[in-house]
Amino acid sequence: MAEFTTGEAVALELPIARIPTRATAFIIDVVVQFVLACVLFFAIAAALAATGADSAWMDAAVLVAIVGVFIGYPVVCETLMRGRTIGKLMLGLRVVRADGGPIDFRHALTRGLAGGIVDFWMLGGFGAIAVLTSMCSPNARRIGDVLAGTVVVHAQASMPRPALATAPPWLAGWAGQLELSSIPEDLALSVRQYLTRVRTLTPAVQANLGEALVFALCQRLQVRPPVGYPPVQVLGAVIAERQRRTLTAAPATIAPFGMVAVRS
Repeated sequence: MAEFTTGEAVALELPIARIPTRATAFIIDVVVQFVLACVLFFAIAAALAATGADSAWMDAAVLVAIVGVFIGYPVVCETLMRGRTIGKLMLGLRVVRADGGPIDFRHALTRGLAGGIVDFWMLGGFGAIAVLTSMCSPNARRIGDVLAGTVVVHAQASMPRPALATAPPWLAGWAGQLELSSIPEDLALSVRQYLTRVRTLTPAVQANLGEALVFALCQRLQVRPPVGYPPVQVLGAVIAERQRRTLTAAPATIAPFGMVAVRS
């Protein structure tokens, strides 16, 4: 099990997928990729033969089929299937971000390129590098996972429904005017972890760490922090607004959750 702090500032424990299960899913995906590569190659070869192309074009067709399938397949599947390939789907596995959230094209592309170059094929010794790095990682992460900031987990069990934060009413208007796209993910994760664990911190640590996070956040946003409000309220207002915009942007993919107020 590993603990994740979600985008809703909730700590979750999810079972990490280890080497035997991931290897089985990988073998299934390799079989699927081999079939797709053969189909793609014969389709390209037939098209080139019809045009009277020479052997150099046939070599290019082989290269396109191999690269297009063995790198493109995991990227496309994990993007469209929200962290799953056919092998992962059959074994009940899913790729998630380091904070437990769903991956996007950027994460899938990083994992796919690293898998094709380092973990499995060109330099990976048919998966030897991926196995070694997974064995050395507490969360069984291969190089592609480290570069993409992802981890593979078992997804059969339903995840608990996290609670969303709500901004203090007196700061909702201020937070609603902010341009939040400039907040880097690592800083947002630090803020969410602070909000999750704030009640377990001593008053001194709450104040010092909270003020440091408010300063870093407002510096990124290029705004002055509101005067006279404790850090937990300011940080909670920003995170609540970030969550609200995420829900507004993707209402069909995010289930409704209960609400939790952020207080001092």
